[in-house]
Amino acid sequence: MNGLSGGSSGGLSGGSSGGLFGGLFGRGAAAAATGDRAWLRAMLDAEAALARAQARAGLIASTAADAIARACRPEDYDIEEIGRAAATTANPVVPLVRALRDKVGVDAAGAVHRGATSQDILDTAAMLVAGRALDPLLADLAGVADACARLARAHRDTPMAGRTLMQQAVPTTFGLTAAGWLTAVDAARVRLAYVRDNRLAAQLGGAAGTMAALGAGGVTVLGLFAAETGLAEPVLPWHTDRTRIADLAGALGGAAGPLGKIATDLILLAQTEVAEVVAAGGRGGSSAMPHKRNPVAAISAAACVRRVPGLVATLLAAMPQEHERAAGGWQAEWEPLTELLRLTGSAAAWIRDALDGLRIDADRMRRNLELTGGLLMAERIVAALGGDPIVRTAVTKACARAVDEGRPLRDLLLADDAVPLTAARLDDLLDPGGYVGSAPALVDRALAAHDREGP
Repeated sequence: MNGLSGGSSGGLSGGSSGGLFGGLFGRGAAAAATGDRAWLRAMLDAEAALARAQARAGLIASTAADAIARACRPEDYDIEEIGRAAATTANPVVPLVRALRDKVGVDAAGAVHRGATSQDILDTAAMLVAGRALDPLLADLAGVADACARLARAHRDTPMAGRTLMQQAVPTTFGLTAAGWLTAVDAARVRLAYVRDNRLAAQLGGAAGTMAALGAGGVTVLGLFAAETGLAEPVLPWHTDRTRIADLAGALGGAAGPLGKIATDLILLAQTEVAEVVAAGGRGGSSAMPHKRNPVAAISAAACVRRVPGLVATLLAAMPQEHERAAGGWQAEWEPLTELLRLTGSAAAWIRDALDGLRIDADRMRRNLELTGGLLMAERIVAALGGDPIVRTAVTKACARAVDEGRPLRDLLLADDAVPLTAARLDDLLDPGGYVGSAPALVDRALAAHDREGP
């Protein structure tokens, strides 16, 4: 599986959507847009765009630009050979340009890569790969958000145990849980879309960022080059200004976080002892236990997300770069960036799948609320009696006895003169469905915000 870097990890792609682990870590269209073939295509697209831009600026003949564009067909290049040759030049652009010049022939060879340096082509290719991966990634995030919205709307009033520090706390609704997922995913989606639309820029600076080889037409060519690639036109070449990469890394990491949150919640809620959600059928079996129905989609998403923070950290660590061109920091970005796109895209695809096939067991949620024998409602009882310190002490002691002695909280409170409640009033206060606070209204707010945000 040698790639453009000649390494066994898949070269610039850091792996592809195939291979032994591809089914887990290379799921979805975003992952498919990050492989070695995608990088090769992007580099050739950059070379073709550069030639077209220079022809429009009058720096090379249009016939030469046409010849270069015709020669920029990825299927005509040997990725393995380019990867091996890259080891002698510290980047794959040098052998690619050599191969491109051979293909266009002697008449157009001098127009290939004119005025550019290797980093111009590879940085532009990185932006093209990112943009092409972000489109399906954002589509999957939109699908995740819509699935969260459907669950929030359908279960706006479905009571369940709220859990803090892994213990039952007070009641909430499953709709509010899903609404919390929704708002986080929508926020991440907005940020990532902003980066896609505003921070992915073409790169053209030549050897040291002055575009000297393009003469007086350098700035003109930069604008035309950006237009040809469909990327933003930067104010300056950004060879050692890596804030664009940092913005992309941060937005991808920020998107992975909510996906990991959803995955974690689904895994916990699907536990046998909890069983408040049931994963889609057809997968989740064990090699040893025929009965197993593991939440595979959520587990796979969680595995993808766990790898993301380290990749973000690597890209941030690579930001301080020497003088006008980096010696190592730039090269260190390629695989982590690709892995970050691939893993975040895979996580989004997995969570979309998990939510689309999720079954909610509202009856089990209700039964789980009753497991503590009314302990979840202790806060409500104290509040209903005005928060009196004597009452609070009595309720606290009753809760402790209920846990220690395994007795219903209701019986202990009715027997305590410090808690002036009738049986009927106490039964009303112990109903968890009546103590979800503003949860339904909060769900409505989240759904309204999602509807305003749009696709």
